[in-house]
Amino acid sequence: MKTAKIILSLTACAFIAACANDDVQYSYPEPIGDSKYDSSGKKPDSIFGEDGFTLFGGSSKKDDSAAGTSIGVNSFLWRASLDTLSFMPLSSADPFGGVIITDWYTPPDVPNERFKINAFIMTKALRSDGIKISVFKQIKNEQGDWIDATVPSQMKIKLEDAILTRARELRIAQMPSN
Repeated sequence: MKTAKIILSLTACAFIAACANDDVQYSYPEPIGDSKYDSSGKKPDSIFGEDGFTLFGGSSKKDDSAAGTSIGVNSFLWRASLDTLSFMPLSSADPFGGVIITDWYTPPDVPNERFKINAFIMTKALRSDGIKISVFKQIKNEQGDWIDATVPSQMKIKLEDAILTRARELRIAQMPSN
């Protein structure tokens, strides 16, 4: 076993020593002016592709529609969702992913029921299928424990309609008047 280690070490040393005898050229190409372009004006190839490297995906080209400060979903749907769900405490809101998660809310007139809502904005366009709502309901039993209950299907539809109506109102309010 020791001889195998010695032979392996000597082989590695011989390999490294062989690299030292290589004819290495120590001069670098001279840059043309202060530009990173060659004399033909063509941008050099990149290993990251034509757009270069972007940390969070998307295009690295700058234009008004892809500003770094814009949110990743439809702004009207986002604001309308926040307005519509403002009566509930928020647990989490991610404007870039388009996710709003509320905390449990107990209506004042029904203290034995509580609701939780998750809103997902699915698109950058203001469309009727651009919002998806999930509603969760729990009821308190005699022991004081919260147990899951079924949610009326109309509740989800009414919330989605309320958000879409508010989004349309916000869009109309922003349109320039003639």
